Amino acid sequence: MEMSSRGLNARADGRNCAGVNRNGGDMTEVAVPLSHPGKRITPIEGDNLYRLRDRKFLLEDKKRLCAWALGTAVLGVLLMVLHAELCPLVYPPSSSYAFIISSFISLSTGCLLILIVVFHIKDIRLFMIDNNQVDWRIAMTRQRVAVISLELVVCAIHPIDTYWWGEADSLGPSQDEDATNSRNAGGNVSSPLCSSARYRDALLDSEVLLSSLMFLRLYLVHRAILLHSKVLLSASYRSIGSLNNINFTFRFVLKVLMNKYPGRTLFFFILFFWLTASWLLTLCERQIQVCTGRMDTALWLIAITFLTVGYGDVSPKTGCGKVVCLFTGVMGVACTALLVAVMTKKLALNKGEKHVHYFMMDIQISKRIRHAAANVLRECWLLHRTDTDKKDSSARRRQQRHLLEAIRVFRYLRLKQRKLRDYANEMVDLPKMQMIMCDLSANWNNSYRELEQRIISMEQKLDELGRCFSHTSEMLAQAVHRCSTDSR
Repeated sequence: MEMSSRGLNARADGRNCAGVNRNGGDMTEVAVPLSHPGKRITPIEGDNLYRLRDRKFLLEDKKRLCAWALGTAVLGVLLMVLHAELCPLVYPPSSSYAFIISSFISLSTGCLLILIVVFHIKDIRLFMIDNNQVDWRIAMTRQRVAVISLELVVCAIHPIDTYWWGEADSLGPSQDEDATNSRNAGGNVSSPLCSSARYRDALLDSEVLLSSLMFLRLYLVHRAILLHSKVLLSASYRSIGSLNNINFTFRFVLKVLMNKYPGRTLFFFILFFWLTASWLLTLCERQIQVCTGRMDTALWLIAITFLTVGYGDVSPKTGCGKVVCLFTGVMGVACTALLVAVMTKKLALNKGEKHVHYFMMDIQISKRIRHAAANVLRECWLLHRTDTDKKDSSARRRQQRHLLEAIRVFRYLRLKQRKLRDYANEMVDLPKMQMIMCDLSANWNNSYRELEQRIISMEQKLDELGRCFSHTSEMLAQAVHRCSTDSR
């Protein structure tokens, strides 16, 4: 595909849209070959067209690399879960199946590290294009280097205990006994941890730790959400955000999602956290073969811990399980606070509903105030009739008590109506202030236009007066000249 440079280089070469020089030069036409779909051209320094095109390509590459990295991370986590569930019940740690699955986990880890490095290379190139820099070392700040190093360390974590078994290593007596007991129990207890018999005591804790830390790879979810969100892809969002100095980070995208889809966002997060924490609890507890090592019991324990109920029927026995339950309780309190905020927002009345509600309440209170005032008048008349009839003092005191009660009810209703109207006035104050400011602005604009018109009319009149004065002075000069010629 070719495109004429008449529209691109019109300002730079001083030519118009037809390619003719403004100074009368000959028409020249230069064909600039643009890239075919899927082809790249080396960016020309200082050319904004190439910079914008390369920036678009880099953003697409970042989005694609982030998706591949997330898929590779999830694949590694699933392989780790599969290996932990099948070994040693289905195959022993020294079998070829364990070695193959562990090799696939290590291979996915290596691919993930390569994708992370390539992603940050694209990010550095994008930074260079945005800031018009030439040297890539300018972008390598201490914070960026620390972030890249931390990501590589987190993504490199995976269990490697399968590679430690030797030629004479096989399923040890303890593991054989555990596997046999598990099969005889009919699946009531989850499989024990998969580790070689020779290094069983040394690798149990390391396998639990490395398997649990593999879930840290899921930090890539927030990056994928950010790069695939409509907020970042929308040009209107970016333009308005740049005018208001808004940084499009994951926090901003999460706030947008919580405002648009609060129920779905909380539901998916709680469901994912519930399943992940339950499996981590079974991974921690199955090494001592207790009831919390089963998935159903772990689901129940995580649920009651997340809801901060804690019946006490089951509890974690290992230190790792206690840490998981502690973190679950903290996340439960945080999610409960978010749920309360979401429910409060959903149940709150909007502006129109508040106006209707407070208007009807004001009408009802006004009716009750009229009835209370009528009761006060009635009790006053009954008290006066009691004094006139000169009956016993007990009836007079009873009527006085009724009168005081009617007065108290009347005052209470008046106070309630005053508070309701004050709150309603606070709701109307802001719109009323906006209307007042709009009226003032309109009046000021009208006054300015009238003043401008008056000034223009005065200028016109002054011009007319100046012309009249000049015409009069010319006539006087001609009359004086005629008088002088006649006198001669």
